[in-house]
Amino acid sequence: MSIATSPAPASSESAYGGLELLIDGQWHGTEGRQSRPVINPSTGREIGRLPVATTEDLDAAVAAATRAFPVWRGTAPEHRANILHRAAALLRERVEEIARPMTLEEGKPIRESRGEVLFTAGIMDFLAGEAMQTSGKVVPGAVPGGATLVLSEPVGPVAAFSPWNYPLTVPTRKIAAALAAGCTMVIKPAEEAPTSGLAVARALVDAGLPAGVLNVVFGDPAHISERLITSPQIRMVSFTGSTGVGKHIASLAAAGAKPCMLELGGHAPVLVFDDVDVDAVVAQLVGSKFHNNGQSCGSPCRFYVQDAIYDRFVERFAELTSRIRVGDPMEESTQLGPLISDRRIRAMEHLIQDAVEHGARIVAGGEAVPGDGYWWQPTALADVPEDAVIMNEEPFGPVAAISRFSTEEEVVERANRLPYGLGSYLFTSSLPRALRLPALIEAGMVSVNACNLGGVDTFFGGVKESGYGSEGGPEAVAAFLRPKLVTYAA
Repeated sequence: MSIATSPAPASSESAYGGLELLIDGQWHGTEGRQSRPVINPSTGREIGRLPVATTEDLDAAVAAATRAFPVWRGTAPEHRANILHRAAALLRERVEEIARPMTLEEGKPIRESRGEVLFTAGIMDFLAGEAMQTSGKVVPGAVPGGATLVLSEPVGPVAAFSPWNYPLTVPTRKIAAALAAGCTMVIKPAEEAPTSGLAVARALVDAGLPAGVLNVVFGDPAHISERLITSPQIRMVSFTGSTGVGKHIASLAAAGAKPCMLELGGHAPVLVFDDVDVDAVVAQLVGSKFHNNGQSCGSPCRFYVQDAIYDRFVERFAELTSRIRVGDPMEESTQLGPLISDRRIRAMEHLIQDAVEHGARIVAGGEAVPGDGYWWQPTALADVPEDAVIMNEEPFGPVAAISRFSTEEEVVERANRLPYGLGSYLFTSSLPRALRLPALIEAGMVSVNACNLGGVDTFFGGVKESGYGSEGGPEAVAAFLRPKLVTYAA
């Protein structure tokens, strides 16, 4: 395993900045406000100060979204789509100036950051097209000569909250879908990785978005969520994050009878049957598991491998895991950067120690990397029992938990036993099994013989305690619309 933890060049950090709030078309910095540090996880060093929104700032953002809503909802769908398309083009033009700060503040390897920018631009383009698909329908009237219309109306100003792990993709999905539907928004991106959410806002402003349609705030998450969600002017809530916080967000929204879109935690099972090409499957799974350092709600977590190929699978998985190059995420050859914070280091220590105490074997990695920053070796565990914590709580880090199974019925039961149901993965060369099992797996998304939970144009969401609603596809725009029935007499 190649590991290099030298700090990012000072010149890279010196270019970091531009941390502001966006309220009613105006940018506001730290002057006259409290601020909080943004940390480079590669070094543990502060690289910027983020302004903390005051209560007055939050109220002003809601007021701006409320004033802008009648104008934006009355804007022709074609014009809304054109603004989104122009913003998508700006994201592509600015790929380097967006990707480098993203890597500095989150630790994502620079190649992954560039990929996220380009993927996100595709999402915005797709959702821009959906702005043209928000029409209603005509229903034959019950009275001769009469008519019945079912209209689609934007729900109103939206409060949105997005996480740090995909700091450009997730806020863009929310923003673009809401704006395509004709809604306005106040969004709180993640304080750990703020520049990406701001980059989306700047692209939209530069593309001609009217003042107040989109407002961006940062600060204390508990204070912001309560202030925004309980505001009478906010008509819908969209949240992506942990299941525990999501339940609290949902309770705040429920108190005001407000619709809520939740994309929450996952603990994706991987079902690998003994009729596959082991080397090919392992190569796919190692790449997917350690993408974004495993800090993804759709990351493969629980690897269930059938008896006949179990030993070969573990051996090959450990071998490829040990080859992953860990290093400065600004270097083009780096495959794995640091974790987001010291909290994730402590979580890895707890999960791996507990698994070993329950009988698991460490077959690759398993330790923190000494030095500055928040570094952890890519890790693989074998023979992990179901009562180990890592098989029951989302690891959200670079550790794979591998266990064996015997029968199809057994592995489906084990895959479904947790309260989570976001993503899942199935590998088999049997066509009947590939057609049969997705219906039996309790998940919002099932990827068969690939590590692919969709693209720029598809639904993304879960079931059970992984939430409800969609972060992508036509369904995402539909969530920001409400039907209205209008009847006409003869």
